[in-house]
Amino acid sequence: MTKIFVAGHKGMVGSALCRELKLNPNIELLYADRKELDLLDQSNTLKFFRDNKIDQVFLAAAKVGGILANNTYPAEFIYENLTIQSNVINSAYTGGVKKLMFLGSSCIYPKHAEQPLKEEHLLTGLLETTNEPYAIAKIAGIKMCEAYRNQYGVDYRSVMPTNLYGYGDNYHPQNSHVLPALIYKFDLAKTLNKKTVKLWGSGAPYREFLFSDDLARACIHISNLSINDYETLVGQNCSFINIGSGDEISIYDLAILVKKVVGFEGKISWDKDKPDGTPRKLMDSSKLNSSGWIPRVSLEEGVRISYQDFLEKKEQGSLRKA
Repeated sequence: MTKIFVAGHKGMVGSALCRELKLNPNIELLYADRKELDLLDQSNTLKFFRDNKIDQVFLAAAKVGGILANNTYPAEFIYENLTIQSNVINSAYTGGVKKLMFLGSSCIYPKHAEQPLKEEHLLTGLLETTNEPYAIAKIAGIKMCEAYRNQYGVDYRSVMPTNLYGYGDNYHPQNSHVLPALIYKFDLAKTLNKKTVKLWGSGAPYREFLFSDDLARACIHISNLSINDYETLVGQNCSFINIGSGDEISIYDLAILVKKVVGFEGKISWDKDKPDGTPRKLMDSSKLNSSGWIPRVSLEEGVRISYQDFLEKKEQGSLRKA
């Protein structure tokens, strides 16, 4: 029996990982909520790892948010992410964990990197200013796993997912990412019989989206590769692998899609004084695809699933808005 700890199990990504891992009868899942384990507390985190004799870790715990949240709370974004990942990675090593997967973000890449984004583009240019503190923390996580692997010989891997959405997403009207924010705004406008929904930016940037359960399946697929196969896949000059859907859509067209799925019949206006963020962020997932993994859920299907999940949680009064 393999004991696996999912850090951040209540979040969208962590809960997707738990759903997939539970399908394997040879896995014993371990998780703890914030009352039991505060990952910002170094001594508490270290004690947790020493006490539980964990075999493997998926590090999905992080402070995340959209453009507004990143602009409003840059100190929290860099401090909390650096602290959480440093505590978990070092405590895992100290506690004898031989296998760990760190989940980063596509925002690690330079703002004007050549598209699609290849793993080799890391640290080749300036970052997008609106999420630079978060991106720097995630880059540090990649490099920390790389350093521990090189110095201590542990199997600590990193993956860089594209923009994610799915079950249990965060629907905070200001702090969430673009897709759940659109679902929230269009549903609210529909409920209040509003004639117009006002959205940030111009709608011109392009984004790639991946359903959270597809990400979970990709993470487990990568984790199950042998060390030799993983190192061959990432190549000599890289220490992580991209996870994306391979498809991109403009924010304008995404808004039209969400508007249709929600059933809002009014108009959309764009506040072009607000920032757009990075113009384009399409991941090159060819390395991962070459290993036999492809996503299962299309964007429209995923948006419909997400909206139904939103409505169910709205009815129950259990929407995640943090």
